[in-house]
Amino acid sequence: MDRPKSGYAKYDPEARRRSMVNLLPGGYPPLPAGPYDVLCADPPWDYGGKMQYDRTCIKAENQGFEKDIFLSAANFQYPTVKLPALMALDVASIAAADSLLFLWTTGPQLANAVALGAAWGFAYKTVAFVWDKQVHNPGRYTLSQTEFVLAFKRGRFPTPRGARNVRQLVSERRRGHSEKPAAVLEGITRMFPVQKKLELFARRPFPGWDSWGLEAPGAPPAVAVQGELEARKR
Repeated sequence: MDRPKSGYAKYDPEARRRSMVNLLPGGYPPLPAGPYDVLCADPPWDYGGKMQYDRTCIKAENQGFEKDIFLSAANFQYPTVKLPALMALDVASIAAADSLLFLWTTGPQLANAVALGAAWGFAYKTVAFVWDKQVHNPGRYTLSQTEFVLAFKRGRFPTPRGARNVRQLVSERRRGHSEKPAAVLEGITRMFPVQKKLELFARRPFPGWDSWGLEAPGAPPAVAVQGELEARKR
């Protein structure tokens, strides 16, 4: 007698179809010329394909809800990257001798974030921002409601220094998947208004900052849905 398939097993074909893939042979475009005094990065952390229920599992919004079908994952939104590949990016080569790195991370990726900052040539200093998303996701321990921006330093503090009253806590309701509140870049800009700044893994422009990444403003198309690629080959 065949054993019933789990929800995840039933979902495998659909998960493959919906996964986003990177079309660049080298993985990423060349890094821009530095040196940059201030960098902010929102890495596409890899969660091993871990899935969770998305909004389609809310019965009030989807009367045809089936528990073993409606799931979501980070790699449905963008191509995720494993830690060794992130570490291989030569960010140190474009950072000034005296520079700061602000690095977005989630609770499960905290240790990896500290390791990544070190691999890029920076020393971990503190938690610069805590984002209260005002909505939560299920979690194994407590309900997940926050993300973090860690601060790393290389050499000395970039000078001149701007504002010194930027608050650590950002309380702003979560919007689109991986869409971060503008208050973070606004706060960093206030602290370092005249320094040369770069946002890594950017998806939209921000005044006073250069942008880099697969989906950075002006970048050629480099991301596709796996199912669409397979359909074209048929």
